[in-house]
Amino acid sequence: MSGYGLTGRLKTAPSEQITLIQPLRGWIALDLREIWRYRELLFFFIWRDIKVRYKQTLLGASWAILQPVFTMIVFSIFFGRLARIPSDGIPYPIFSYAGLLPWTFFAAGLANGANSLVRDANLVKRVYFPRLITPVSAVVGGLPDFLLAFLVLIAMMIYYGLFPTLASVIWLPISLLLALTTALGVGLWLAALNALYRDIRYIVPFLTQFWMYATPVVYPSSLLEEPWRTLYGLNPMVSVVEGFRWALLGQSEPRLSMFALSLITSLILLVSGAYFFRRMEPQFADTL
Repeated sequence: MSGYGLTGRLKTAPSEQITLIQPLRGWIALDLREIWRYRELLFFFIWRDIKVRYKQTLLGASWAILQPVFTMIVFSIFFGRLARIPSDGIPYPIFSYAGLLPWTFFAAGLANGANSLVRDANLVKRVYFPRLITPVSAVVGGLPDFLLAFLVLIAMMIYYGLFPTLASVIWLPISLLLALTTALGVGLWLAALNALYRDIRYIVPFLTQFWMYATPVVYPSSLLEEPWRTLYGLNPMVSVVEGFRWALLGQSEPRLSMFALSLITSLILLVSGAYFFRRMEPQFADTL
């Protein structure tokens, strides 16, 4: 009953209610109030995703730290030492790790969101609940991993003697919210497409890899000159990575014009992804 919505309740007795579920037609409203009514289910899905991720694993939650740390080591050797890519005066290990931290969160949210409907196919086909909950929980469930990996960044900042100011730290939650919005927006598109066309799962790794090199994770955006540097903000993850580096490492201040462009792009991805997801929802039960 994937493409159905709650449209009303009929009272048949003082203690009994019947819920009518009817097909959704035309351009479908997002009905975010329904997600709020199912918020406990959303929290359960998030908790389930966190538990399943580390169930029967040898190192448990340590994987959330090891992945960005080992990637940072590889990048520091090949891009920092051998290729000598500039890092705007910041030691390359912490420069790359500050970029990898939000990027790893975004990439995981992209992959988990794209696979969320296929993973929960049995639930989608048998039980009614707002389908938007599935990709939302998959993306938000990556926040605990981000927080664990963030502890390593704090330790590196102390080691290198880099201490942020209160004014710059304000950009940290803003940048994280922008990364979450972008991951959710693209994740909604990919989740709906993956439910209809299974070869999408082969496209996601390529898209993630291409997107990373189109984002200043291993290099600074200062290599670009204007107006291309501002237009670079069409990629929302550019402002996310630059925002993290400025908030924590005191790198060059983020350009408001670039951030505004990234914010608009991210919101367009989120709104269009949500409407596309709801538009394709009636087909999920038949294709999963």
